[in-house]
Amino acid sequence: MAKKPGSNAAVILDLGLPSMDGLSILKKWRGGGRSMPILILTSRDSWLERVDGINSGADDYLPKPFRMEELLARLRAIVRRSTGLFAPIVTVGDLNLDTRQMRVSLNGKLVSLTPQEYRLLSYLMHHSGRVVPNAELLDQLFSHDSDKTENAVEVLVGRVHKKVGSERIETRRGFGYIVGGGK
Repeated sequence: MAKKPGSNAAVILDLGLPSMDGLSILKKWRGGGRSMPILILTSRDSWLERVDGINSGADDYLPKPFRMEELLARLRAIVRRSTGLFAPIVTVGDLNLDTRQMRVSLNGKLVSLTPQEYRLLSYLMHHSGRVVPNAELLDQLFSHDSDKTENAVEVLVGRVHKKVGSERIETRRGFGYIVGGGK
């Protein structure tokens, strides 16, 4: 599943590659510190090979033949797990994000946000400690609206700054935004 570097990308790795063993590639990636979600896709169906793949660092394993719906569901699940999107409460400093109630509190006090402001802050908090590029936010927040530009992201961040304080969302000019960057 190819996406921009740094986004919620996942890799589908077929173990039956013509020039190199897929398991060797997996071990090399994991040994090199790559942490992207990886789903193994293969015609091998031995349970020992599945265990070896998982133990080598794969996040999931899907034997062939398979249905496309199952592949997509498994990809969504490993991406969700890798980004922490299943956590009901996300805390960054004095900000709390309740994903079940879709509420944000600052120092225990509820912050009134529009749905778009909530999505922005939620995305940044789920990716705390990492600079999120403007283009990635544009894609995540306005993918349905091709007329929006990176200026729309800046305006939205400005509105959230006013509600939670500009020190909680750091602007890295030319790069993007970061929550929990530890200035």
